[in-house]
Amino acid sequence: MVATFVLLSITINAQINNATTETVTIYGNCGMCEAKIEKAGNIKKVAQVDWNQETQMATLTYDAAKTNPDEILKRIALAGYDSDQFLAPDDVYSKLPGCCQYDRVAKIPVKEVAMEDHSNHANHQDMKVIATSKNTELQTVFDTYFLLKDVLITSDASATSTAAEKLVTALNNVKMDKLEMDVHMVWMKVFNQLKTDATQIATAKDIKKQRHHFVTLSNEMYSLMKVAKYDTTVYYQHCPMANDGKGANWLSKENEVKNPYYGSRMLTCGKTVETLK
Repeated sequence: MVATFVLLSITINAQINNATTETVTIYGNCGMCEAKIEKAGNIKKVAQVDWNQETQMATLTYDAAKTNPDEILKRIALAGYDSDQFLAPDDVYSKLPGCCQYDRVAKIPVKEVAMEDHSNHANHQDMKVIATSKNTELQTVFDTYFLLKDVLITSDASATSTAAEKLVTALNNVKMDKLEMDVHMVWMKVFNQLKTDATQIATAKDIKKQRHHFVTLSNEMYSLMKVAKYDTTVYYQHCPMANDGKGANWLSKENEVKNPYYGSRMLTCGKTVETLK
């Protein structure tokens, strides 16, 4: 039996990139609970849940670049099953068969979301997270990006570092469960790179290094803003000379070109290549 479990673990890990494994408690009673818990938590090639009926312990194996234990446990809570972290909605719990209604101990209610079966879909394609608008949760992220861009134009490394610190804070404060599904998908892809670049800009003392990281930061921010939208028109601009002649892009709230890669040296170098409305 041990050999079988080890072989199963190896197989699961081989199917999931960046595989990370954690063990958590999920409350349930029977084989029906096991099927429902695992179905709710599993996402093909992203997350795998193995729940033990006797111990009420679940092994979570997941791609750390695409999801995390909280997301998995929230989906399971929305199927009616509490963990030590999240409490299932009362109405969902009350609809469980009598044999599945376990003693409840969790204290933190999970936020309501509409969801469908994820067991055969990768990359969260069926998760529909309720939000008032696509950009509400990301508004501060976009605002601090534009602040950072404006400060880079001044070529002040210290002020640029301070603006980047604000962006790191804004990124960390985003609540993924409030993002709409299409925005959520892009956010999961770009978050790590956005945070890495913002952190590098914040810690760098050299304006050249800060501008180097602003190149990739702007590329990822463009991908995010394309789907999330900003509350006003945004201009995607390009300078062919930046980035050692490779060219570099940035986003601006003004159509007038003010180049963050050169500042006053070549302030108007570049042009608008796309308008995001």
